[in-house]
Amino acid sequence: MKEQTIDMDTLQNMLEKGEPLTILDVRHGQDYQEWAIPGSAHVDAYDALKRKDPQALKTVQLQSDRPVVTVCGAGVVSLEAAHQLRQQGYDALSLQGGMKAWSLAWNSATVPAKSPDWHIIQLRRTGKGCLSYLVGSGKEAAVIDAALDPEIYLNLAQKHGWQITHVLDTHIHADHLSRSRRLAEISGARLYLPAQERVTFPFAAVHDQDVLNVGSIQIKAIHTPGHTLASMCYLINDEALLTGDTLFLTAVGRPDLEADADNARRRAHLLYGSLQKLLDLPPETIILPGHTSEPVAFDGEPIATPLAQVQQETAVLALPEAKFVDTLLQKLPETPPNHHRIVELNEAGELPEGNVTDLEAGANRCAVG
Repeated sequence: MKEQTIDMDTLQNMLEKGEPLTILDVRHGQDYQEWAIPGSAHVDAYDALKRKDPQALKTVQLQSDRPVVTVCGAGVVSLEAAHQLRQQGYDALSLQGGMKAWSLAWNSATVPAKSPDWHIIQLRRTGKGCLSYLVGSGKEAAVIDAALDPEIYLNLAQKHGWQITHVLDTHIHADHLSRSRRLAEISGARLYLPAQERVTFPFAAVHDQDVLNVGSIQIKAIHTPGHTLASMCYLINDEALLTGDTLFLTAVGRPDLEADADNARRRAHLLYGSLQKLLDLPPETIILPGHTSEPVAFDGEPIATPLAQVQQETAVLALPEAKFVDTLLQKLPETPPNHHRIVELNEAGELPEGNVTDLEAGANRCAVG
């Protein structure tokens, strides 16, 4: 069987351009529900395809005037799917590396600002749910929570005439490898992290109420312990709040990663206090989270909501403290895969050699709703 495949970058470019195609996900239903490529169709044919059942896709009806890209977890079973569809007359290709490779796919959206003198660009790992930010003004820019290859931020900054001078993280991440230290080294920017003693490499410590200036942008740090003890949110020109994993659009950060039961409960109480602090901000403040729990469409629409709407749509924010804590601890999702190893690498500021998709594979699970 001749292998006919398409790589992640090519598929990403096709989706960005809005080219007509059909993406057919052949994984088990549970895997598809947890995370999928935006706009993809699904047929639970994984087991039949794995045993090379020639009838696995016989009942599938697809548009014949456009290419089909088949998708599985690692790009192996989808080869059989593409082969069977080609035998049925479709122009079918298999996604190389499957959803593991897709975890590095990304797109971007511009967040509206009141002034044309500064900009916020949201970069989204659509295959993983990680959200990072490039904020620029004049000739300077800052990157917050870098989760993509440093060259992506450098190239985008260059297009806007910006030099990256500041690189920040909101916290020590547990679900993906931070690219912040590498980006700071390549760009010559200063690396800023919340004040803590966990990391073993040099950085500039950020404390509560510190203000960093990037062109006409003021980035104000707000200490919000809970998801981690050192978590920071960053308020941009009193208009937009980068919340990391403290507050999402319809959920809050989980308090239990890298913590035993007693510490998780303590951190849940801290998180409650941190959220009350954020809820005191003006209701029109735009909330820009560090993750999303849904695949990100290639639509150019930022994942952003005014604080008032977040408060309205996030039920746990209305609970009294004791009930809030109990509810969070009862609703914790599964922990992110490999999170202990990812935390170790982020504390050391290291990126392992070679392909990191196995280490980072899996949906984002940092939120509790």
